Amino acid sequence: MNDFGNIAIQVADYLGNGRAHLIVAPILLPLVTAAFMLILGEKRRRLKALVNILSTFVGLCVALLLVYWVHHDVAPGGLAGVGAVGIYLPANWQTPFGIVLVLDRLSAMMVLLTSILGLGSIMFAMAQWGRTGVHFHPLFQIQLMGLSGAFLTADLFNLFVFFEVLLCASYGLLLHASGGPRVRAGLHYIAINLIASSLFLLGAALIYGVTGTLNMADLAMKVRDIAEADRGLLHAGAAILIIAFLAKAGMWPLNFWLAPAYSAAGAPVAALFAIMTKVGVYAVLRIWTLMFHDAGTSSGYGMNALVAGGLATLAFGTIGLLATRQLGQLASYSIIVSSGTLLTVVGIGNPALTGGALYYLISSTLGVAATFLLVELIDRSRLDAMSTPVDEGDYVPFLTEDMYPEGTNLDEEQEAVIGRAIPAAMAFLGLSFIACTVLIAGLPPLSSFVGKILMLSSLLNPLGLGTPEVAPLALRGWTLLTLLIVSGLAATIALSRSGIRYFWSYPADRPAPRVRIVEGLPIGLMIAICIVLTLRADPVMRYLQATADGIYAPADYISSVLSSRPVPGPELRGEGG
Repeated sequence: MNDFGNIAIQVADYLGNGRAHLIVAPILLPLVTAAFMLILGEKRRRLKALVNILSTFVGLCVALLLVYWVHHDVAPGGLAGVGAVGIYLPANWQTPFGIVLVLDRLSAMMVLLTSILGLGSIMFAMAQWGRTGVHFHPLFQIQLMGLSGAFLTADLFNLFVFFEVLLCASYGLLLHASGGPRVRAGLHYIAINLIASSLFLLGAALIYGVTGTLNMADLAMKVRDIAEADRGLLHAGAAILIIAFLAKAGMWPLNFWLAPAYSAAGAPVAALFAIMTKVGVYAVLRIWTLMFHDAGTSSGYGMNALVAGGLATLAFGTIGLLATRQLGQLASYSIIVSSGTLLTVVGIGNPALTGGALYYLISSTLGVAATFLLVELIDRSRLDAMSTPVDEGDYVPFLTEDMYPEGTNLDEEQEAVIGRAIPAAMAFLGLSFIACTVLIAGLPPLSSFVGKILMLSSLLNPLGLGTPEVAPLALRGWTLLTLLIVSGLAATIALSRSGIRYFWSYPADRPAPRVRIVEGLPIGLMIAICIVLTLRADPVMRYLQATADGIYAPADYISSVLSSRPVPGPELRGEGG
């Protein structure tokens, strides 16, 4: 009976801490799912696709719960946690010696965004991509695991491990299927990321040699006490580390690989890759606000260079938008524009500006992901149009303008425009393209416009730009403001030009494009989420502003991590025997 009682107590403890275990669920769930699908083999692809989409949907539900709990100050930190920061010790070791997973508003938001993109991408892939090549579904789940782990970890070396996990999966996904351009772009992508990973490891080793720790919260406490003689080595390690992050974030001139690789990837893979550069931005934001927020003479180290690099990236992406006519390349350069914007904001380090940038991050990522999915549907519709012969029996005799009633609108073939039915599939593609254009360019009325307005308002605030006390901030602030407006104008011009090319010039005598429901649904859902973000801008912005305030005041984060304690076993609690 005593043994049965001990088991009952342990089960009760587990159920009581159930919410705490959800912190590790975004990592364990895709890992277990990938292992299960490997066991199924390659012949049961339909079953694997269903398992994939079910697991991703469950992951989305878990991410929603985590966001709710962390925002309402009931974060699942049953094992250890303070306020809106949840702590999970996977190995049950004392910090800073063991691996630590930390859930706060920022990590919960990024895990949720990853889950949304994952679900939309795998829904789209069910139509075709899951049946092309091998191991698509396990690689997809491993990619989700690496992304979630990178956002949740609180340890530099563990961050390196999750970076490698997501990169290894991305190599397979990028090279999925065949084609010379995809192979060439994939090799460039692999080469630059291997170099970045080597720099990551070298930078982490230097930081560990100086501080004796890789736990982010512990680093925040120890950096301020580093001897002046060792600060040069600390700065060298940090500089090497940030180069690795910026290569992954797509900062100029380290982003030469991005546009060819993303435009060559399959549509669902490219849509998921829309958040890959944000991993690098997240790492810079997280680590630099912890290490160099209150670091004595090292406070703010590297921020001026980050601002300069971010502005250069934003300008480069804007030029790229105007220089290309391929829709996939346009979406890729839009990612570079968003990365440049976010890196500049991180370098400026203003909480109000960061809150608006986080709003912009969500909207632009969803807009670019939906655009990547649209690329395949638009290209396929044009190929179908070019390969389908015109039935000569459908020939309409030439009619002159005087044969129609006065005032009738005519097209280039002198045929009436009014009354001509637009196929439903073509209407869906056209409206979706307009919505994606609005999101990428930051035009009203969708959510990217709200994010840009919030950033512009923060920059124009008298406390942000106009006062003499912050004169060094003024030049970079005005430059960012100008480039935000110019990049939006460039995106509008470039995407409008592509819209005319792909839709306005679509032959009227060609059959309607084929769009499966499972392909159109994820695009519609992503756009619908952006509409909801617009309609619910106030509560969303309250969450994001609280997120930004917590980033620049990391006391709760640091104290939560360092005060976490392992859960004692039954014997230590006097429950054994």
